[in-house]
Amino acid sequence: MKSKIYTDELQTKSTDELVLDLEAAKKELFNLRFQNATNQLDNTSRIKEVRRNIARIQTVITEKNAAQ
Repeated sequence: MKSKIYTDELQTKSTDELVLDLEAAKKELFNLRFQNATNQLDNTSRIKEVRRNIARIQTVITEKNAAQ
């Protein structure tokens, strides 16, 4: 259910906003991986969640580009 709400939010954003969200998510993923490598990450499931969010954002961007 949570992912459906997140996907609906992504659908309402413009392509430029999605690109900014994608960059932020990639930076967050890098930081999470770095924390994991140095054994500072407590919630390792967050990595999986961010990876899936990146995929969702990329999917919406692709759908918007195909529709144009």
